[in-house]
Amino acid sequence: MRVTVTLKAIDEAGARVPGDEPQEPQLGEVLDFMRLLWAVDHRLKSTSKHMEATLGLTGPQRLVLRLVGRFPGITAGRLAHILHVHPSTLTGVLRRLETRGYLERKSDPLDARKALFCLTEKGRALDAPAASTVEAAVQRALSRVPKAKMAAAQEMLTVLAEELGVGDAPLPQALPGLVLALRAV
Repeated sequence: MRVTVTLKAIDEAGARVPGDEPQEPQLGEVLDFMRLLWAVDHRLKSTSKHMEATLGLTGPQRLVLRLVGRFPGITAGRLAHILHVHPSTLTGVLRRLETRGYLERKSDPLDARKALFCLTEKGRALDAPAASTVEAAVQRALSRVPKAKMAAAQEMLTVLAEELGVGDAPLPQALPGLVLALRAV
């Protein structure tokens, strides 16, 4: 897969230099792909900050909130498994959502060591599609890409995630399911 990005010269103030022709740097397949991933990562973080300013939730917090809305009574361990992260990664996110009154923590009646998470009324109010969110952008992007190309992109991202997690178990086939779940959002 070859990604082509056109760069235009800009002056120090950030304005495009008049008369400058677009340049296509010859970076090669790996660096072109990495540059694209960096652009996606940057825009995810920017959108997340914007979401926090407008909705009061970051992108990761909203994703956790939406998943708890889909799976009431879910444990932190199960959430971590779905998101392919270590449970300790979610500790702060869950604590902040609970402190802000979006999540309620209950003890598991079958295993007191586990906590079950449910949305509060305040959390349920935010568990709905919203403009200017990462998920809205993903939904718009998914609607623009044919399913065959989407499958190839999912495969590439799954393989890359596995490579970046050297030593970790291969990712389960959850990424396609997560994309389908996002389409339903």
